[in-house]
Amino acid sequence: MVPLVHHPDYDASSVADDHRFPMRKYALVAAMLRAEGHAFVEPVHAPEAWLHLAHAPAYVSAILTQTLDAKAARRIGFEITPAISRRSRAAVAGTCLAARLALDEGAAINLAGGSHHAGPDGGAGFCVFNDVAVAARLMLEEGAVRRVAVIDCDVHHGDGTALVFAGEPRVFTASLHCADNWPRQKPPSDLDIGLPRGTGDAAYLDALETLVDQALATGPDLVFYNAGVDPHADDRLGLLSVTDEGLATRDRFVAAACASRAVPLCAVLGGGYSTDARAVAQRHCGLVAALAPAFPRTA
Repeated sequence: MVPLVHHPDYDASSVADDHRFPMRKYALVAAMLRAEGHAFVEPVHAPEAWLHLAHAPAYVSAILTQTLDAKAARRIGFEITPAISRRSRAAVAGTCLAARLALDEGAAINLAGGSHHAGPDGGAGFCVFNDVAVAARLMLEEGAVRRVAVIDCDVHHGDGTALVFAGEPRVFTASLHCADNWPRQKPPSDLDIGLPRGTGDAAYLDALETLVDQALATGPDLVFYNAGVDPHADDRLGLLSVTDEGLATRDRFVAAACASRAVPLCAVLGGGYSTDARAVAQRHCGLVAALAPAFPRTA
């Protein structure tokens, strides 16, 4: 089975069930996968020095000490409580650990992550620290990889990731998103494909093939895949019309494309928004089933 990374702090209890961000989905994902017989690898919290790889030290300090000003916290969408601070550090560490496991095993999944709206100077859109950006920088700085590709299929543009890696030749950023959706300002990724609202499976998957082929053509040593389920037709923040089968086909395609080229794949959950947290969690669990056939473990 593909290694799965999880930390109990992913489910920050300070976020109420009626919040637009269904925080409870992380605990539900873990419970559903445990019921299927999966075991998890648990990360330690990311040290502060790792967070500086993608974010300004003053911003990092404000999160860790819960002293972020109210305006900046509103942009994120959460009150920065100790639980949110711990959760954010755990999620970053989870993606860093999943990246290391992917390099060893071929693929790994962090059962959180995908906080792609967090940029160098601050967070936004329920994203505190950009876990993929930190993990990519860490793998590059440690010399574990020479080139990285970020394949971002969350329905929202990966603006924070684009800003972190602007002008960085070792990282290719690719975003497949709804053009009409938030954020309104979309700083350019290396490759952006914006889809009109209401796009369904066929057009979505055609665009995906183009995105993945171009990203892999850059010769990455590691791919970070944001597998957000918010393109789903029932997602209240998505504006696209992708079905359950469309999402499953997407995940299988990304996995098979990476596996066929022997490129390690580090996947993160990304977004998914609904008043029914269980439905969102079930969609996220589909990622595990999709990756398993492409990356069977031999040990």
